[in-house]
Amino acid sequence: MKFTIEDLMQLLVVKAGLPSQARTDNPLRTFGDLGLDSLAFLQLQAELQDLYGLELPDDNSLSYTVGEIVAAVNERLGLTEERVA
Repeated sequence: MKFTIEDLMQLLVVKAGLPSQARTDNPLRTFGDLGLDSLAFLQLQAELQDLYGLELPDDNSLSYTVGEIVAAVNERLGLTEERVA
């Protein structure tokens, strides 16, 4: 099953304290754009590790885009995005 932006938003609301009204479907929004801090990133990082065995490097945590996080999870799951030309 593919990991979606909606799945990520749900994790951020439940596990990282993202206010429901701050949810987005824009893959270009960054973690920082959502108003989340490095502690929220660590919470998300731990959840992704537990659920998917994914380790996101935290050297630039607030600059990850929503799309990059979703793509990393899907890559870990062996799923790839089909590119539309």
